[in-house]
Amino acid sequence: MKFFIDTASLSEIDDARSLGVLDGVTTNPTLIAKEGKRDYSEFKDHIKRICQMIDGPVSAEVTTLKASEMIVEGEELAAIHKNVIVKCPLTLDGIKAIKYFSSQGIKTNATLVFSPSQALMAAKAGAAFVSAFVGRLDDTSSDGISLIEQIVQIFRNYDIETEILVDSVRNPIHIVQAALLGADAATMPLKVLEQLALHPLTATGLDQFVQDAKVIQRGVKH
Repeated sequence: MKFFIDTASLSEIDDARSLGVLDGVTTNPTLIAKEGKRDYSEFKDHIKRICQMIDGPVSAEVTTLKASEMIVEGEELAAIHKNVIVKCPLTLDGIKAIKYFSSQGIKTNATLVFSPSQALMAAKAGAAFVSAFVGRLDDTSSDGISLIEQIVQIFRNYDIETEILVDSVRNPIHIVQAALLGADAATMPLKVLEQLALHPLTATGLDQFVQDAKVIQRGVKH
């Protein structure tokens, strides 16, 4: 499974990169605005800086809703760097834009996917990734992971190459469950990425190791 970090913070990307397990980055206008980037020029410059930090897919989301406008903006985003994946919302206009980008060899990420039918439409249009939002479904008393299970099964039935990207991740359990089902990738906050490496029994074991090591070190000094 590929690990992406869902952020526009350069410091968080650097921290995640230092772990040596980061495969890419996903962003959106909200995340970039949080970094103080308010105009479109700053938006594009920030995407470029992210691409220079990580050698992997960087999803940059369009800020418009009409297909014609998504196409213009998406082409500008794709021109920023070879690693840019143009992120489009899963709407009828988004599908049209994704189909156009696919015909031009521009990779896309269909975002805000909440149903298997939406994922299938995105794949038919030629999306490179479908971002399925598990956490937001859980928030509405639905089973977000069941969405991943259904998409995995459909894509396997027809040997669909579109990658399933698990989004709106709330905790490490989401990652493990999605990995067991065979999802291709997951994007998550830095906190969740770090939590994947943690376990209370590991911490307990380390505490014991430290105590035993102190005893040994005292013996060496004598």
